[in-house]
Amino acid sequence: MHHQPIPTIRRSASRCLAIAALILGFSVPGCRSAGSASLPAETASRTRPVQSPAAATEAMLDDVQKRTFLWFWETTNPANGLVPDRWPTPSFSSIAAVGFGLTAYPVGVERGWITREEGRDRVLTTLEFFSNAPQGPEARGKAGYKGFFYHFLDMETGERFGTVELSSIDTTLMIAGALFCQSYFDGDHPSEARIRELAENLYRDMDWQFLQVRSPLISMGWHPETGFIHADWRGLNEAAILYVLALASPTHPVGPEAWDAWTGTYKWISFQGEEHINFAPLFGHQYSHLWIDFRGIQDDYLRNRGIDLFENSRRAALSQRAYAIDNPRGWKDYGADIWGLTASDGPGDGFATIDGRSREFWGYMARGAAATEIRDDGTIAPTAAIGSLPFAPEAVIPTMFEMKRRYGSRLYQKYGFLDSFNPTLTTPPPFPLEHGTIDPELGWFNADYLGIDQGPIVLMIENYRSGLIWNVMRRNEHVIRGLRRAGFRGGWLDEVP
Repeated sequence: MHHQPIPTIRRSASRCLAIAALILGFSVPGCRSAGSASLPAETASRTRPVQSPAAATEAMLDDVQKRTFLWFWETTNPANGLVPDRWPTPSFSSIAAVGFGLTAYPVGVERGWITREEGRDRVLTTLEFFSNAPQGPEARGKAGYKGFFYHFLDMETGERFGTVELSSIDTTLMIAGALFCQSYFDGDHPSEARIRELAENLYRDMDWQFLQVRSPLISMGWHPETGFIHADWRGLNEAAILYVLALASPTHPVGPEAWDAWTGTYKWISFQGEEHINFAPLFGHQYSHLWIDFRGIQDDYLRNRGIDLFENSRRAALSQRAYAIDNPRGWKDYGADIWGLTASDGPGDGFATIDGRSREFWGYMARGAAATEIRDDGTIAPTAAIGSLPFAPEAVIPTMFEMKRRYGSRLYQKYGFLDSFNPTLTTPPPFPLEHGTIDPELGWFNADYLGIDQGPIVLMIENYRSGLIWNVMRRNEHVIRGLRRAGFRGGWLDEVP
């Protein structure tokens, strides 16, 4: 599949290097820092070696990825493998974040941040916990039902938190992480054999047909108090991997008509000059791609459009960047290198008058921009752009440099980029802030990291750098079977026996 070059980016090597110098603290000829102002250029050069733009980019990616990985490694409950929904604010566990964590641990092994034994032990602890977690139709004292798990679990007991739903998509993301570990830990060590067995059993336990209450589509979830959620997975979104794994189930599969029904609700529209299947928040164009390499493979719908889902996600990212450049709502700082709307925290729910104009803000919200919907309160989430790195590196890498340069330690801290920020909100609003603090010059900054936003950062950086997750999942028989049952063929898929 040919990918068109990104329009409107014109960035000289010298400017890239100058930006990198500001961020990473190395010197550039003709771009001396205050600390080396009194040194001759040749002396400064010998003291602090000049990095090439490629080396600066690699250093930045390594730092962002390692910090983000350590969020999973250090905030997870080591006794049960449950990953918090957010940190440092105390929270329940998100089972989707568990799936991202399971996938991140082998990344840490490959990068040398942890040993294989350490990664293996953490994965085994997590899978043993979920395998032993109580299941049943009761509203209390259970972690799940019919092989699916509740969206949020208590960090210590692993039991259902509050009255949250039995979640089809969040369980899918957790199982995707387990299946990645099933394929990655392929050694003879007894713990690795046990990981493979546990992942297989967890996947086989998922009763996909139970969730086909309005067949052939799959329901978003179920509550023991009220029954099935009155919504099914339809239209392009994060559910591509859900349908692939549902199709591939060795025990409770759905039929190919489920995939056809799902793709039948796609919305192919042009937005900001990019024709693609629209979905406004960028996470919907990223989550399934964390594990599945969609490059060069097509189902019937995509063949008719002459596109693959990888290129579709590229166009979605570029259209959001173009939207930020146009900035029709006049939010502060939006532009070619500050962009990215997805599900994230925000300042809070309410209105504030800024420069004589009433502005509406939200707390946690699935923000996005597409032809189908624009939900934008000036809040940017770094994960939106960074999670698009493999699709559009020419657009994403300058954005990573610029966000770090412009906002510094207000945005970039111990575990990498904080979840979100809003440059427009520079004064205390009349409504209570849900999270974070306000800088009178730079705007509102979240104080938390969210697991489901940290995940795409560490995993998509790895897919961009090495293709590790994609290459491993190409070996997983369940993913291969699901893609073929959905009608995918071509590219790497045709090369698999």
